[in-house]
Amino acid sequence: KDEEEDKDKDKDDKGEQQQQEQEEQGRAGMEKFYQGMEGERPAWVEKAAQCQAKWAQKMQVILDKSTPKPTWRWLALLALVLIYAIRVTLLRGFYIVTYGLGIFNLNLLIGFISPQVDPETEGPQLPTKSDQEFKPFVRRLPEFKFWYASAKSVLIGFFMTFFPMFDLPVFWPILLMYWCVLFTVTMKRQIKHMIKYKYLPFSFGKKKYKGAADIGKAMKT
Repeated sequence: KDEEEDKDKDKDDKGEQQQQEQEEQGRAGMEKFYQGMEGERPAWVEKAAQCQAKWAQKMQVILDKSTPKPTWRWLALLALVLIYAIRVTLLRGFYIVTYGLGIFNLNLLIGFISPQVDPETEGPQLPTKSDQEFKPFVRRLPEFKFWYASAKSVLIGFFMTFFPMFDLPVFWPILLMYWCVLFTVTMKRQIKHMIKYKYLPFSFGKKKYKGAADIGKAMKT
């Protein structure tokens, strides 16, 4: 009986070894298959990938150079909006695309003028008294991301005007009235939030404090 049990164990061990070898062979075969698939990519696919990488690098360089120039960036965005408005006016259509752009950019604006930390949920973060520590206003959506998302949306909307399938028949005065009501209600709620928690999302109109250099000049004079 002991000899038979030993034989059965040997058979089981050999069976497990064979299964492991088969699994390893199968994995090696699949890896070779995928490597072969990657190696057999057409030449035009590789050229397209290279062109895409070069284009992404150039765009990143342009964005990096435009970062310290907000005035020129927003003027360029204004020019894009004017071009889009002229095209939509001449075509007399694509009102649903324009309405979508308006809603999207309204959401971006709300994120731009809202604090990163909501005082209603996480407590007041901005000083409300003169003896409290100064904490600068941090936006939920930074200025550059706001500009980039807005410019990208306008470009997408502009290219959509070349496809008639996006020109859905709608009564545009209703869309305009609904957007104006939505804008008024949203901004009214945001202004109440600013007054309640005493913060201002813009640089103009804030108090400016003199630094050490300015105080030294004033004392010399």
